[in-house]
Amino acid sequence: MDKELQQLKQLVNGIHPLSEEDWEAFAAVWSRHVAKRKEPLTMAGESEHYLYFVADGVQRVYYFDDQDREATLVFTYAPSFGGVLDSFMLQQPSRYYYETLTPSVFLRASFPELQRLMQTRPAIESMIREGLSYSLSGLLERLVELQCYTSEERFRKLLHRSPHILQLVPHKYLANYLGIDPTNFSKLLNKVRI
Repeated sequence: MDKELQQLKQLVNGIHPLSEEDWEAFAAVWSRHVAKRKEPLTMAGESEHYLYFVADGVQRVYYFDDQDREATLVFTYAPSFGGVLDSFMLQQPSRYYYETLTPSVFLRASFPELQRLMQTRPAIESMIREGLSYSLSGLLERLVELQCYTSEERFRKLLHRSPHILQLVPHKYLANYLGIDPTNFSKLLNKVRI
């Protein structure tokens, strides 16, 4: 778990560095969790119990409706936080699913433990708030891309932002994430210079 905690510390320092005392308190609430490929971590209708730190593997948050339509909303992979964040922070039933796409290794912290830290340690609360603000900023940028950009522009933007993602995530999920038909996604792969 030492390796994973070092990865977590690097990520935290990139968001909002903590004092050694705050870091020790924050590090103490995390436990290691291993999941197999295609393992559901959070189901729609359940509250998200954990904030995940992804140490290894690839996961996705997706929506599935009553007409069998599926929408991939976000991918998580090392080193990043994961889970259904709105359900976690609001402690309300999730509208989304969180599943592994590959075998995965996490650190995870429960809501009560993080809530206690946020209430007693202002620097930890600030770090979590900043992290959520970055997530919201990315989400708003993605909404603009989905509503204003062509398929090719969305594809190019994704490759510019995360050029390694083609090797991490199966293409059918990338096509779904971009709102592109899988056949058109294949055409874009052949057309766009990477």
